[in-house]
Amino acid sequence: MSEITDLDSLRRAIAANGEQPEGPARNARAEQLLAEAERLNIPLGVIEALGHQLTVYNYSSEKDKMFVPFARLLRMWDERPEDFDEYEAHSLHWAFKWMSAGMLGQPHIPLASIEKWLGEMERRYRLAGYSERAVRSAEFSVAWHIGDLERAERAYAAWLAADRDRMADCHACELHDQGWWQAERGRDAEALELWRPVLDGEFSCAHEPHAVLGTSLLPLLRLGRLDEARAHHLRGIRLVRQMESMRSTYAEHVEFCALTGNEARALELLAQRPAYFTDDGHPRGKLDFLAVVALLMDRLVELGMGEQPVPGPAGRDWTARELAAHARTEASALAARFDERNGSSHVGERTRARMAQRPLVDRLPLGVRTTRSAAPAPAPAPRVPAEPAAPQTADLSALIAEARRLSDTLQPNAVEAWAAVARAAQGVELDARDRAEIADHEAMSRGPEGAALFERAAELYAEAGDPGEALAARARAAYVRALAGDVEGARAAVAEPYERVLALYAEGGTGVRQTASVVMARARILMRPVHLADGPVDLEVLSAAERAAREVLALVEGRTGDDVRLTTRAAEARAMLAEIAARTGDPHTAVELFERAAAEYAGAGVPWFAVEYEARLAGLAYHLGDPERAERALRAALEHGGAHLEAAGRAQLHLQLAEVLGGLDRVEEAARHALEAAHWADEAKEGPALGAWARQQLGGLLLRQGRWAEAAEVLESALLELSVETHGDGAVVQTRWWLGDCLSELGEHRAAAEHRLRAAEIARHWPEQQDHATLAHLAAESLSRAGLHEEADRAYARACDLWRSLDSVHGLVRATRARAWLALRTEAGPQAARELMRSAVAECEKARDRADDEVARQRFVAELGHTHRQFGDLLAGVATGAEGGVSRAGLEEALARMEQAIAAFALLGPNALHERTGAELAAGWLAADLGRSAEAERRARDVLAAYRAQPGGRGVRGAGAGEDLPQLRCAEAERLLDVLGRQPEG
Repeated sequence: MSEITDLDSLRRAIAANGEQPEGPARNARAEQLLAEAERLNIPLGVIEALGHQLTVYNYSSEKDKMFVPFARLLRMWDERPEDFDEYEAHSLHWAFKWMSAGMLGQPHIPLASIEKWLGEMERRYRLAGYSERAVRSAEFSVAWHIGDLERAERAYAAWLAADRDRMADCHACELHDQGWWQAERGRDAEALELWRPVLDGEFSCAHEPHAVLGTSLLPLLRLGRLDEARAHHLRGIRLVRQMESMRSTYAEHVEFCALTGNEARALELLAQRPAYFTDDGHPRGKLDFLAVVALLMDRLVELGMGEQPVPGPAGRDWTARELAAHARTEASALAARFDERNGSSHVGERTRARMAQRPLVDRLPLGVRTTRSAAPAPAPAPRVPAEPAAPQTADLSALIAEARRLSDTLQPNAVEAWAAVARAAQGVELDARDRAEIADHEAMSRGPEGAALFERAAELYAEAGDPGEALAARARAAYVRALAGDVEGARAAVAEPYERVLALYAEGGTGVRQTASVVMARARILMRPVHLADGPVDLEVLSAAERAAREVLALVEGRTGDDVRLTTRAAEARAMLAEIAARTGDPHTAVELFERAAAEYAGAGVPWFAVEYEARLAGLAYHLGDPERAERALRAALEHGGAHLEAAGRAQLHLQLAEVLGGLDRVEEAARHALEAAHWADEAKEGPALGAWARQQLGGLLLRQGRWAEAAEVLESALLELSVETHGDGAVVQTRWWLGDCLSELGEHRAAAEHRLRAAEIARHWPEQQDHATLAHLAAESLSRAGLHEEADRAYARACDLWRSLDSVHGLVRATRARAWLALRTEAGPQAARELMRSAVAECEKARDRADDEVARQRFVAELGHTHRQFGDLLAGVATGAEGGVSRAGLEEALARMEQAIAAFALLGPNALHERTGAELAAGWLAADLGRSAEAERRARDVLAAYRAQPGGRGVRGAGAGEDLPQLRCAEAERLLDVLGRQPEG
């Protein structure tokens, strides 16, 4: 038997279906409801069901179906207008606007028919007494669509000049369209100013700010307002992701990604909405989508990724190149159909221009997880003389001289310069010294695999008559063994070069530079166990390393002069001593030494060598409670690293700086650095590790700014890669906790509950249970707000047990009060609610009586006051909703609780003024309901007197309780007096 038995049940079913997500399922249910309405044979029921069907079709991909119910409604109106109530008559006229826009989006409907309907709309609006505003707005849309710009300008002006009335679109929708026109005419700044009230939340509707956020993306990019564009994308895509009818807006987000170097994210968005490729109910929306798909695919082909698999229409696999051709063909064919219908080339021209757009930004980091579609263009390599086709001696000599200059001054491109020498010298006989340096630098380029080449370089240096440099090359060979993991072998291998070079130096057979090179290689080898150790290091190892570092300093200090190599030896040795100081529990000395080492590198003209030590300095300074010093060090590291920093290193520095700035409460700046960290981690292909950390921090920083939607997008992205194994369970719990907070603010309570429950499940196993209790409590709140009352009660009961085990009276009382309110919505009922509130009161009284100090006692008195107040509110609600009318006994009981709340707050004096007056007014209203006018009047006047006695009189602002709370309390007191027929005293 049908559940629809009368008009009321039909209306309930229509309302319930209206709450469902847009899409075919909602549409199909609307069709069923129309059949049920026809079975009832109630004209108004049929009208309401037709109106509902028309609405769901309009807000779906099946817009082409809405013309039939509209035509039927219009016929019913013309035949029997008395069957329509006021609301349905208004809705019918409102739908004329949908018809106009809907017909424009269907190329098979002739333009003459559209113009006819526009005239019909104007006639019927005039008959109904409506303004021309909606008509001129619809005319503007028609004129722009067909490319009649003069008519569009006239209609636009007439639209704005006409009065707003009940038939005008809402403010949010009107501002969206007006701003869109300004942007189309090249006035981006004016467009954004028009959109500002919508973006700021002053005006909104079911589809705004969704549409404005998408339409604003390209104007923001064109104006260079990149941070706002990023924010609008993250906010907007979250709003439209599940709204089937907003395909054109969704396409704007794909377009934004394609034009900002975020091609991979654009592909992810395509994959999330496969039906958009084929849904035919709204050809105009399909055209927008396919044009953007063609743009994106052409971009991938241009990046050399034409053969990459991509998401596309179901039924086959697609490459970017294939989908580019398909989407362009389909879009062009659709555009041609519109142009044929319109008798103009306007739609085709706009479509071709859209598909031909060039990127507006090479790379705009979004903060969410993504991988770059193609490797970024490498930074310009340092200029090295080109390899000659037929090398001449003079050219080769110049190459060697330049390479030697670069290596003597420790420039980052020295190795590449020597490689260029090697290429140019093929077929040319070089002397031993030149060949030694070529081999030496090739060995450096090979890292741990360069030992054999270093030995070859040593032989050549010896052949060239430079025994000191030969020993230095052998020492370098030993060091790369340590880098490969053979520390003991390296120590044995460096021993002979070390002893021989000291003897040679003492005899004057080599210089300080060569000797320092060997001594430093030995020090590096002895430091290797220190660098590799995760925990404490043996004192003997530390002592040996310290002696070796001090030996380097003793050798070079006072002898460096302008020699960059010797200056950097001193700086590196000092950094070694800093590391040892940090390991031995002397962080203050470590900070000073790291700072001095970094300054020496910068002074020598090789600041990129300082980066590692500035990062260590920053970490130690932050640990020592000197965040300002840490900030300076990290900024210096980023500056000194410059273009030489690898992506992973840059990500680490930005992430450290984000943490430091966040600790200094400079949240917006911190978020910018966390964003950079996420970007560079992705560039380094370290998204699953370092990138997830950065996104987690970025999400938390966005949350601290109240940017809930952006934070939610970033945190959800972080969760895809965060893992207990890699990042620890604390990071996972914190991320889900933050995400739950964001989703709660966004009204997504069921999802918020899920994340809070999952976080609580992890925290359940921790020794300290405070977080577990808090998360269980928060999850219960979310479940309650989601309407899952039974589940919420179980979660609150779990929280109560946890708060009791932690001896947290405040948590226990608040969870118990929440359970009491929930009991009214479940089978437990009012009696269970009373018992829970009594239990909460008892817990407060017990805690108050056993409090150890006055501060704690007052906190429990305040909690007791709040509990009595809520108990009174609960009893009043039960009394007024009692079967058979208002329960006088229930109101008496509620008033008694309010009086106890007032007494509790009065004990706290001025600190609880607002709480006391709130309870006083509640008691006054209850007294009035009980017919006790004198008591109600007294309470109202007590409230007025309490605020007039404050400094500033009635205009006093309530510190910490909302600036206008005193005014609101006084206004309510005067309203109570007015109800009682009394006048407030002057």
